Amino acid sequence: MRSPFSPIYFLFFLGLLLWIVFSIKLGLITLTFQKLGLNPESALTLLVTSLLGSAINLPLFTLRVSAPPPQLERIGYGLLRRPPVPFTGRTQVAVNVGGCLVPVMFSLYLIKNFGVPSFQIVVATTFVALVSYFMSRPIPGVGIGMPILVAPLSAALAAIFLGGEYRSPLAYIAGSLGVLIGADLLRLKDIRRMAAPIASIGGAGTFDGIFMTGLVAVLLS
Repeated sequence: MRSPFSPIYFLFFLGLLLWIVFSIKLGLITLTFQKLGLNPESALTLLVTSLLGSAINLPLFTLRVSAPPPQLERIGYGLLRRPPVPFTGRTQVAVNVGGCLVPVMFSLYLIKNFGVPSFQIVVATTFVALVSYFMSRPIPGVGIGMPILVAPLSAALAAIFLGGEYRSPLAYIAGSLGVLIGADLLRLKDIRRMAAPIASIGGAGTFDGIFMTGLVAVLLS
Protein backbone atom coordinates (compact mmCIF):
# COMPACT_ATOMS: atom_id res chain seq x y z
CA MET A 1 0.00 0.00 0.00
CA ARG A 2 1.44 3.38 -1.02
CA SER A 3 2.07 5.77 1.83
CA PRO A 4 -0.03 8.99 1.69
CA PHE A 5 3.04 10.87 2.89
CA SER A 6 5.20 10.05 -0.13
CA PRO A 7 7.08 12.95 -1.78
CA ILE A 8 4.77 12.86 -4.82
CA TYR A 9 1.64 13.24 -2.68
CA PHE A 10 3.33 15.93 -0.60
CA LEU A 11 4.26 17.97 -3.69
CA PHE A 12 0.77 17.52 -5.11
CA PHE A 13 -0.95 18.81 -1.98
CA LEU A 14 1.60 21.60 -1.60
CA GLY A 15 0.91 22.72 -5.16
CA LEU A 16 -2.83 22.50 -4.55
CA LEU A 17 -2.51 24.60 -1.40
CA LEU A 18 -0.46 27.25 -3.19
CA TRP A 19 -3.00 27.33 -6.02
CA ILE A 20 -5.88 27.83 -3.55
CA VAL A 21 -4.03 30.62 -1.73
CA PHE A 22 -3.16 32.33 -5.01
CA SER A 23 -6.76 32.06 -6.25
CA ILE A 24 -8.09 33.60 -3.04
CA LYS A 25 -5.63 36.48 -3.19
CA LEU A 26 -6.32 37.05 -6.89
CA GLY A 27 -10.06 37.00 -6.21
CA LEU A 28 -9.71 39.53 -3.39
CA ILE A 29 -7.57 41.83 -5.52
CA THR A 30 -10.08 41.56 -8.40
CA LEU A 31 -12.95 42.37 -6.02
CA THR A 32 -11.05 45.36 -4.69
CA PHE A 33 -10.40 46.84 -8.11
CA GLN A 34 -14.03 46.27 -9.10
CA LYS A 35 -15.08 48.36 -6.10
CA LEU A 36 -12.75 51.07 -7.40
CA GLY A 37 -14.31 50.97 -10.87
CA LEU A 38 -11.48 49.28 -12.78
CA ASN A 39 -11.93 46.57 -15.39
CA PRO A 40 -9.62 43.50 -15.35
CA GLU A 41 -7.31 44.94 -18.02
CA SER A 42 -6.82 48.22 -16.16
CA ALA A 43 -6.34 46.39 -12.86
CA LEU A 44 -3.65 44.16 -14.39
CA THR A 45 -1.86 47.18 -15.84
CA LEU A 46 -1.89 48.91 -12.46
CA LEU A 47 -0.60 45.83 -10.66
CA VAL A 48 2.21 45.20 -13.14
CA THR A 49 3.23 48.86 -13.10
CA SER A 50 3.30 48.86 -9.31
CA LEU A 51 5.26 45.61 -9.14
CA LEU A 52 7.91 46.75 -11.60
CA GLY A 53 8.02 50.21 -10.06
CA SER A 54 8.62 48.83 -6.58
CA ALA A 55 12.19 48.02 -7.66
CA ILE A 56 12.87 51.61 -8.76
CA ASN A 57 14.01 54.34 -6.36
CA LEU A 58 14.42 57.82 -7.80
CA PRO A 59 17.11 59.76 -5.86
CA LEU A 60 16.10 63.15 -4.47
CA PHE A 61 19.00 64.35 -2.31
CA THR A 62 21.71 63.11 0.04
CA LEU A 63 22.19 63.90 3.72
CA ARG A 64 25.43 63.69 5.64
CA VAL A 65 24.83 61.86 8.91
CA SER A 66 27.19 61.03 11.76
CA ALA A 67 27.94 57.36 11.31
CA PRO A 68 27.41 55.28 14.45
CA PRO A 69 30.23 53.04 15.70
CA PRO A 70 30.20 49.66 13.94
CA GLN A 71 28.18 47.09 15.85
CA LEU A 72 28.72 43.36 15.95
CA GLU A 73 25.83 41.07 15.13
CA ARG A 74 25.24 37.71 16.84
CA ILE A 75 24.79 34.82 14.40
CA GLY A 76 24.51 31.90 16.83
CA TYR A 77 26.74 29.76 19.02
CA GLY A 78 28.24 32.89 20.52
CA LEU A 79 29.72 34.00 17.19
CA LEU A 80 29.60 37.65 16.19
CA ARG A 81 30.07 39.36 12.86
CA ARG A 82 29.89 42.88 11.48
CA PRO A 83 26.84 43.99 9.45
CA PRO A 84 27.35 43.13 5.74
CA VAL A 85 26.64 46.69 4.49
CA PRO A 86 28.52 49.31 6.56
CA PHE A 87 27.02 52.76 6.93
CA THR A 88 29.36 55.39 5.49
CA GLY A 89 27.78 58.52 6.98
CA ARG A 90 25.56 59.46 4.02
CA THR A 91 21.85 58.76 3.61
CA GLN A 92 20.33 59.02 0.16
CA VAL A 93 16.69 60.12 0.23
CA ALA A 94 14.71 58.69 -2.68
CA VAL A 95 11.12 58.15 -3.79
CA ASN A 96 9.89 54.67 -4.70
CA VAL A 97 7.91 54.44 -7.93
CA GLY A 98 5.72 51.45 -7.06
CA GLY A 99 5.22 52.28 -3.40
CA CYS A 100 4.73 56.05 -3.70
CA LEU A 101 4.28 57.54 -7.16
CA VAL A 102 1.82 54.92 -8.44
CA PRO A 103 -0.48 55.09 -5.37
CA VAL A 104 -0.43 58.91 -5.48
CA MET A 105 -1.30 59.00 -9.19
CA PHE A 106 -4.05 56.42 -8.70
CA SER A 107 -5.44 58.42 -5.77
CA LEU A 108 -5.60 61.51 -7.99
CA TYR A 109 -7.39 59.40 -10.61
CA LEU A 110 -9.98 58.29 -8.04
CA ILE A 111 -10.49 61.86 -6.82
CA LYS A 112 -11.11 63.07 -10.37
CA ASN A 113 -13.36 60.22 -11.52
CA PHE A 114 -15.40 59.64 -8.34
CA GLY A 115 -15.67 63.28 -7.32
CA VAL A 116 -14.96 62.55 -3.66
CA PRO A 117 -15.64 65.72 -1.61
CA SER A 118 -12.48 67.52 -0.51
CA PHE A 119 -13.66 67.76 3.10
CA GLN A 120 -13.95 63.97 3.42
CA ILE A 121 -10.53 63.45 1.84
CA VAL A 122 -8.82 65.95 4.13
CA VAL A 123 -10.42 64.65 7.33
CA ALA A 124 -9.92 60.94 6.53
CA THR A 125 -6.35 61.39 5.29
CA THR A 126 -5.44 63.53 8.30
CA PHE A 127 -6.81 60.86 10.65
CA VAL A 128 -4.81 58.07 8.98
CA ALA A 129 -1.69 60.27 8.84
CA LEU A 130 -1.86 60.99 12.58
CA VAL A 131 -2.40 57.34 13.45
CA SER A 132 0.46 56.31 11.14
CA TYR A 133 2.78 58.91 12.62
CA PHE A 134 2.19 57.98 16.26
CA MET A 135 2.23 54.22 15.57
CA SER A 136 5.41 54.27 13.46
CA ARG A 137 8.94 54.18 14.83
CA PRO A 138 12.37 54.79 13.28
CA ILE A 139 14.45 51.61 13.24
CA PRO A 140 18.20 52.35 13.13
CA GLY A 141 19.85 50.93 10.04
CA VAL A 142 16.52 49.86 8.50
CA GLY A 143 13.90 52.60 8.17
CA ILE A 144 10.43 53.31 9.54
CA GLY A 145 8.49 50.43 11.08
CA MET A 146 4.76 50.22 11.81
CA PRO A 147 2.27 47.40 12.59
CA ILE A 148 0.96 46.20 9.24
CA LEU A 149 -2.80 46.42 9.92
CA VAL A 150 -2.85 49.79 11.68
CA ALA A 151 -3.14 51.93 8.54
CA PRO A 152 -5.71 49.75 6.66
CA LEU A 153 -7.96 49.55 9.72
CA SER A 154 -7.70 53.29 10.30
CA ALA A 155 -8.52 54.07 6.66
CA ALA A 156 -11.42 51.61 6.64
CA LEU A 157 -12.92 53.13 9.79
CA ALA A 158 -12.55 56.65 8.40
CA ALA A 159 -14.20 55.60 5.13
CA ILE A 160 -17.08 53.85 6.92
CA PHE A 161 -17.90 56.89 9.07
CA LEU A 162 -17.21 59.60 6.48
CA GLY A 163 -17.38 58.02 3.04
CA GLY A 164 -21.04 57.28 2.40
CA GLU A 165 -21.38 56.51 -1.31
CA TYR A 166 -17.66 57.30 -1.74
CA ARG A 167 -16.56 54.76 0.86
CA SER A 168 -14.37 52.58 -1.39
CA PRO A 169 -12.36 55.32 -3.15
CA LEU A 170 -12.06 57.26 0.12
CA ALA A 171 -10.62 54.18 1.86
CA TYR A 172 -7.92 53.83 -0.79
CA ILE A 173 -7.11 57.55 -0.92
CA ALA A 174 -6.93 57.96 2.87
CA GLY A 175 -4.99 54.70 3.31
CA SER A 176 -2.39 55.48 0.67
CA LEU A 177 -1.91 59.21 1.23
CA GLY A 178 -2.27 58.92 5.02
CA VAL A 179 0.57 56.42 5.34
CA LEU A 180 2.70 58.38 2.88
CA ILE A 181 2.27 61.57 4.92
CA GLY A 182 2.30 60.14 8.45
CA ALA A 183 4.86 57.35 8.25
CA ASP A 184 7.12 58.76 5.53
CA LEU A 185 6.99 62.52 5.00
CA LEU A 186 6.48 63.48 8.65
CA ARG A 187 9.27 61.07 9.57
CA LEU A 188 11.87 62.64 7.29
CA LYS A 189 13.17 64.50 10.34
CA ASP A 190 14.16 61.13 11.83
CA ILE A 191 16.46 60.21 8.95
CA ARG A 192 19.55 61.33 10.83
CA ARG A 193 18.66 58.96 13.68
CA MET A 194 18.19 55.90 11.45
CA ALA A 195 21.73 55.76 10.05
CA ALA A 196 20.53 53.91 6.96
CA PRO A 197 22.28 54.03 3.56
CA ILE A 198 19.00 54.88 1.81
CA ALA A 199 15.67 56.30 2.98
CA SER A 200 13.08 55.58 0.31
CA ILE A 201 9.66 57.25 0.51
CA GLY A 202 7.19 54.44 -0.08
CA GLY A 203 10.13 52.07 -0.19
CA ALA A 204 8.28 49.06 1.19
CA GLY A 205 7.17 48.60 -2.40
CA THR A 206 3.98 47.24 -3.90
CA PHE A 207 2.63 44.38 -1.90
CA ASP A 208 3.56 45.28 1.67
CA GLY A 209 3.70 49.05 1.53
CA ILE A 210 1.56 52.06 0.77
CA PHE A 211 -0.08 50.56 -2.32
CA MET A 212 -1.40 47.47 -0.54
CA THR A 213 -2.46 49.53 2.45
CA GLY A 214 -4.95 51.27 0.20
CA LEU A 215 -6.23 48.01 -1.28
CA VAL A 216 -6.67 46.33 2.10
CA ALA A 217 -8.49 49.42 3.37
CA VAL A 218 -10.95 49.11 0.47
CA LEU A 219 -11.64 45.46 1.30
CA LEU A 220 -12.22 46.28 4.96
CA SER A 221 -14.46 49.29 4.30
